Amino acid sequence: MGEPIAGLDSDVIRAAPKVLLHDHLDGGLRPATIVELAAEVGHELPAPDAESLGRWFVESADSGSLVRYLETFDHTVAVMQTATAIQRIARECVEDLAADGVVYAEVRYAPEQHLSEGLSLDEVVLAVKAGFEEAQTALGHRIVVRQLLTAMRHQARSREIAELAVKYRDEGVVGFDIAGAEAGYPPTRHLDAFEYLQRENAHFTIHAGEAFGTPSIWQAIQWCGADRLGHGVRIIDDITCHDDGTVELGRLAAYVRDNRIPLELCPHSNLQTGAASTIAEHPIGLLTKLRFRVTVNTDNRLMSGTSMSREMTSLVEAFGYDLADLRWFTINAMKSAFLPFAERLAIIDEVIKPGYAELMA
Repeated sequence: MGEPIAGLDSDVIRAAPKVLLHDHLDGGLRPATIVELAAEVGHELPAPDAESLGRWFVESADSGSLVRYLETFDHTVAVMQTATAIQRIARECVEDLAADGVVYAEVRYAPEQHLSEGLSLDEVVLAVKAGFEEAQTALGHRIVVRQLLTAMRHQARSREIAELAVKYRDEGVVGFDIAGAEAGYPPTRHLDAFEYLQRENAHFTIHAGEAFGTPSIWQAIQWCGADRLGHGVRIIDDITCHDDGTVELGRLAAYVRDNRIPLELCPHSNLQTGAASTIAEHPIGLLTKLRFRVTVNTDNRLMSGTSMSREMTSLVEAFGYDLADLRWFTINAMKSAFLPFAERLAIIDEVIKPGYAELMA
């Protein structure tokens, strides 16, 4: 049996059905796979073996240096430049998520970052699709995984990537995203892409309110029309806690809560980017208490040395959450997924609720 955690067994947390909306494909590689693929392409790594390389990734992400943090992705993206490698990494991603109890996931990546060896944007999408489908079939479809196509906010290809997302929306791509440094690169620079997606009745999330404050959240929602907020943790800046225990929501925070706009919170990643110094101080505690549409996510599993089980375990330890709370997070996420309504409802009613009922019994 696992260790008891605030009344919950760690094996129970691992077995609990989980839904993941914010996970980067290039941030979740197995260290052993990186070592193997790097040797094949002649890419020099900062550590010689899988164990020390895994440590290097986490230490670099924890270093407080943005330059060193971004360097970690140089090494993952470098080994993701052929269709064979991308398909393998996509397959292993699904296997790892399923082993952690994830029953539905939306995994994002930027196709434009995988073209240096001659692949086309279409070939990248199809390689990820092949890897996802191969693993889902082998696992008996006990996990459903879909793609989110990301455009880099400091580049000028967002409309092209948005069109790619629409082109493959019936082949496993459920939405669009923009990522990259928020400061200096507001989402409004990509209005053409977002207006196109709205005309096409397509879904999109926007990285906003992670390292930058409420203006990025306001732009993402009110200018660009985002369905969800990638992170959105800085919405806490528009909430005031008074000495008498009362809490006051600013107009933006109230709008986000009232309209049930999902927050794709990633606790351990948020610690690395300075949103809080400990999980116990993370805004997720207050946002959950105030009943925002909170979802729990991993962001970059390799760089944060994390998993959905670790994220949920940390929340149980910090806030004393029980299985009913974990079910609430999970149903929040499934409600917020970019799948058609009937498919979302089926996973909630046929997988999530029965899974938790069995564990709670």
